Amino acid sequence: MEQIFAKRIVPVVVLDQAEQAEPLAEALLRGGLAVMEVTFRTPAAAAAIKRIATRYPEVRLGAGTLLTAEQIERAVEAGATFGLAPGFNAANVRRAQELGMLFMPGVMTPSEIEAALALGLKTLKFFPAEAAGGAAMLKALAGPYAHTGVKFVPTGGIHAKNMGAYLALPTVAAIGGSWMVEKALINEGRWSEIERLTREAVAAAAGS
Repeated sequence: MEQIFAKRIVPVVVLDQAEQAEPLAEALLRGGLAVMEVTFRTPAAAAAIKRIATRYPEVRLGAGTLLTAEQIERAVEAGATFGLAPGFNAANVRRAQELGMLFMPGVMTPSEIEAALALGLKTLKFFPAEAAGGAAMLKALAGPYAHTGVKFVPTGGIHAKNMGAYLALPTVAAIGGSWMVEKALINEGRWSEIERLTREAVAAAAGS
C-alpha cells in the first residue's frame, strides 16, 4: 500500500482501446506517477492491464469498477496488483482476498465501514466523494474510526482545485481522480497534456 500511495494520487483511467495503454503509461511515468487504476468500464480493460503489466512492471497497476468475482479473476490474471469497487460486496472482497489482491471496496456510511473492518480491510475507497458530502463528510466519518487505523481513498468529483482539502485529512491515504487522464485527452492522443497535468498534480499533492 505504501508503494501504491507514495505520491498520494491514483489516476482513474477509462480506456476504449487497449492500444492506448502504453502511451498513457509512458505519459504518467514522465509526469512522475508510477501508479494507475484501469477501470473495468470498457471491454478493453483486461487487455490494457496486461499490456501495461508486461511492458512497464514498475507501474503499480490497479483495476477499478470491479463488480463481480469474474472481473476480479480477470484483473488478477491480467496483472493487476490491487483492485477497487464503487460499493461494498462481501463476496467480492473474499474472492479478492483468496487471490491475494489488495482490494478496496467503496464505502460511504458507518455501517459499510464497519462491515469492511470486520473482513480485515484497513484501506477503503470513499465514493462518491463530492456527492456524499466531500471532505467534511469524510472527516466526520473518520472521527469514530481513526483509532482502528482505517485509511480512505476518496474518489468521485475530485479535481485540482479541491484535492488539497482531502489530502489535508490524516485518514486519507490518497485521492483518486481522472482530471489528468480525461477520456477526451486519451482518445485524442494528447499525451504531453496528460504528462503536464500529472506533473502538476504530483507537485500539488507533495505540497499538501
